[in-house]
Amino acid sequence: MILFPPSNPVVSIGTILAIPGIKRALLASQAPLVGVSPIVGGSPVRGMADACLASIDVQSSAWGVAQHYGARPHGGLLHGWLVDDIDKDCALDGLRVLALPLIMKDLESSKDIAAAALELARSLS
Repeated sequence: MILFPPSNPVVSIGTILAIPGIKRALLASQAPLVGVSPIVGGSPVRGMADACLASIDVQSSAWGVAQHYGARPHGGLLHGWLVDDIDKDCALDGLRVLALPLIMKDLESSKDIAAAALELARSLS
């Protein structure tokens, strides 16, 4: 499994994807790629992801970030996408979406998110 953490899609994940060969390697990988939305209810969990997304004309929403990364069956990166319960209606053609509480308020909630990501990846294999 490859995991996109709930990091800023522009200045964190975007910077990594801009390194020559990284995006091509991810697209060539047979491992399921699961992402965790950094946006909950239209707002970033922390930081300035909303302003960064606006600068590249991407909607600040779980759906907007999923569309930005793209669904694998349509040439994008993601096979699966974890969203917060508030964004449970987030849907993108070709992308398996799982909703659960995404606010990591303690070790237990962090473990739950990691376990959900692993389970989603297993279901995609």
